[in-house]
Amino acid sequence: MRVSRIQAAENRETVVNVASRLFRERGFDGIGLKDLMERAGLTQGAFYKQFASKEDLVAQASRRALESASRRWSAAAASNPSDPLGAVIAFYLSAGHRKEKMDGCPIVALGSDAARQGIDVKASFEAGTNAYLKILERLIGETDGKPSGKAMAILSTIVGALTLSRVVNDPDLAQAFLDAAVEQVREAVADRKDDRRRRAGARSRSSKDGANQRHGTKIAGSWKS
Repeated sequence: MRVSRIQAAENRETVVNVASRLFRERGFDGIGLKDLMERAGLTQGAFYKQFASKEDLVAQASRRALESASRRWSAAAASNPSDPLGAVIAFYLSAGHRKEKMDGCPIVALGSDAARQGIDVKASFEAGTNAYLKILERLIGETDGKPSGKAMAILSTIVGALTLSRVVNDPDLAQAFLDAAVEQVREAVADRKDDRRRRAGARSRSSKDGANQRHGTKIAGSWKS
């Protein structure tokens, strides 16, 4: 029976969505095409009508997983307008997120796998990483268009902490990694706010000094006249 274009597109979306979760749980090489297609409710023969290769699917599933992750960050930020960054960090470095294998952070779940993939898969991860950075830059107030070292440091800290928390057996040690990262991010953000206050104060003093100097010059000129 011939499948309509609409149904074919829906089948393709189903496979990408299922793969985006299964790859995070098992890794790119942890599930074969036959099992993956069965989980999507389709036959293995249908795969090659939808995708050029498994790498093609890996690239698209990775992109889908990272888009989903970015939406979760945005939702977390929106849930606490008074402290959006704190909400994102609390979600990302939570024990619940550490236990999420199918829906958790793709960079943590698949980063080492992606490092051994081709340019298309890496392009998906690069786009997802940049999306993370843009969210962080917005939340810490660094939106001048240049790559933010502070946002990169925060992302590196939380991704590393979540990764380490997942690879150890001791639950207390796992939680300690998460807690330490939360504290590091808080300190980094606090330092950033202090730097801004110091710069604002310096600008204010400089402006006042300039105004006083101009005022003094004006008075001196009036005496001469």
